[in-house]
Amino acid sequence: MAVGYRELAEVLREGIRRGDYPAGKTLPKQEEIAEQYGVNIKTVRQAVRLLEAEGLVTPVRRRGTVVRERPPMKRLGVERYAKSKWKFGLVAFAADREASGRAWSPTDQTQTVRLVDADAEVIEAFGLSAGAQVYERARLVKEGDSPTHTLTSYYRPEDVQGTPLVDPTPGPAGRGGGFAVLTLQGLEPDSMTETIHARMPTPDEAEMLQLPAGEPVMILRRRTFTREGRLVEFARGVHAASRFAWSYTFKIPD
Repeated sequence: MAVGYRELAEVLREGIRRGDYPAGKTLPKQEEIAEQYGVNIKTVRQAVRLLEAEGLVTPVRRRGTVVRERPPMKRLGVERYAKSKWKFGLVAFAADREASGRAWSPTDQTQTVRLVDADAEVIEAFGLSAGAQVYERARLVKEGDSPTHTLTSYYRPEDVQGTPLVDPTPGPAGRGGGFAVLTLQGLEPDSMTETIHARMPTPDEAEMLQLPAGEPVMILRRRTFTREGRLVEFARGVHAASRFAWSYTFKIPD
């Protein structure tokens, strides 16, 4: 029976799943694959492109087709925001790393802080007037050399002016991060709403997160409130889909 590119892709895909082609290693040269399965180079290239679109492999110049690392990191649900963590110095991204058995460093997070005009979504979230300004705190988080996600938070100036939340130094905003800072301001986070959906990345997002062709991103929107219901942070995140397994543990409501 003739082997088409879809059938060849399935053979290679199964080889990756079995560990015949370990993560971080290269697939055999295309000429070798063609000879092994009795197909032409065009069929091999089409099969490899299909695996690339699925995020299983990445072409690397001067190396070949590299099998991607695919151990997803746990992204905890409510547990990542536990007060027992950030009140004692463990910020959310570090909680994820520790739950996944991964090392982390404060400098895994870089950030840019600036005062900006609130866009329509931020205006709606905070109930601001058109033309109002907010502090924007944009972070890029990496694991080693690999970016995992971005998170951009917005705050009312009167809530964070003069605090570590507007300090652009790389790393969390001091011990315990932003939630600890808000607590010291008398604005202790008490509840939040997270909304998540998937889409394909923009070109800028794909470049920033070093995404292979075909990998989607998970989009997060977070609203953080005090016990009195005051919104103290609105955040937008872009996560590389293959880097995280989103995990939630909760009591089932009656």
